[in-house]
Amino acid sequence: MSHRKDHLQWKNLKVATIMDNNRFDNWIYPEIKDGQPTKYHWIVQNKSGLELGIQTDIGAFSYINAKHGVIIENSVQIGSHCSIYSLSTIDGKKGKVHLKKNCKIGSHSTILPNVTIGENSIIGANSLVLEDVPDNVIAFGVPAKVVKKLHEQ
Repeated sequence: MSHRKDHLQWKNLKVATIMDNNRFDNWIYPEIKDGQPTKYHWIVQNKSGLELGIQTDIGAFSYINAKHGVIIENSVQIGSHCSIYSLSTIDGKKGKVHLKKNCKIGSHSTILPNVTIGENSIIGANSLVLEDVPDNVIAFGVPAKVVKKLHEQ
């Protein structure tokens, strides 16, 4: 067997393995009760304001206040201990939070009202997001700032 043929078979095997091990193959829409922990240990207040896409992953001990709207599109990942606020009780700010398709929010991050996180963007752990983050970037910090552009996926 040639080296090229061996390489292609190995590459195909790796792709098949990745496809067979898709963590969302058996994804089920979570049962969400207002103000009560889900079986995954995250909480939503004002559930009627939440739009949750499919194949999302929300980490344990995260909190979502959807009083003024929170949209979480398909394939979004949110790390553990994150807070997403459409209403801030400290300064009274309010507004919809929109997490676009395939974005990732690092653990212990906070997203404040009236913020959109762009498609495929990554928010680093322990970040405070005060303003919109465009598509296909990495942002982190307090406050979160864009530090790198990603190639479109």
